[in-house]
Amino acid sequence: MSLHDQQIYNPDDPAIMKKQVQAQLPMYEYNRTLPTEADKRQKLLKEMLGEVGTGCYIEPPFHANFGGRHVMFGDHVYANFNLTVVDDTYIYVGSHTMIGPNVTLASANHPILPELRKKGYQYNLPIHIGQNCWLGAGVIVVPGVTIGDNTVVGAGAVVTRDLPANVIAVGVPAKVLRKINNHDRRYYHGQMTIDPDLLS
Repeated sequence: MSLHDQQIYNPDDPAIMKKQVQAQLPMYEYNRTLPTEADKRQKLLKEMLGEVGTGCYIEPPFHANFGGRHVMFGDHVYANFNLTVVDDTYIYVGSHTMIGPNVTLASANHPILPELRKKGYQYNLPIHIGQNCWLGAGVIVVPGVTIGDNTVVGAGAVVTRDLPANVIAVGVPAKVLRKINNHDRRYYHGQMTIDPDLLS
């Protein structure tokens, strides 16, 4: 049995719990660091996460079932305060993605059947978040979801199904509001105009 084979299993297995506890230790140390300890934070990020590219940063506190062991960051990923990852299996986050405060990425699920749930069983489905995405404050992404490159997910949305690339999605459950378009090349908020020099 593997945490990553998408099969139903018992997470209370002593061997699994032993690995989980050990994986969480660097996370607890990371959450105790001071804002002045940037070098220590970078070192601990590399210990915590399964993969971490250059220029990544997570604002403490960070919460993870396996301490981030199954989280894979590309380059220049930024996560604001209180990122929670239920990383019982892999969570992939592409380069240049920004994650707002109080976001939850949950890869673990429980069976609907009461008899199985009563026994504490669960199964895990990976999450894939593309490059250059932006997840607004309070977004929740459920198990098995893929979000395409450049997509923006509005604050408070609950992503229960895959989202394509280059769209804005909002709501509960999250639905595509519109594609990112030429209007977004001219205006950054309502009718507030983008300085063309910023695009050069």
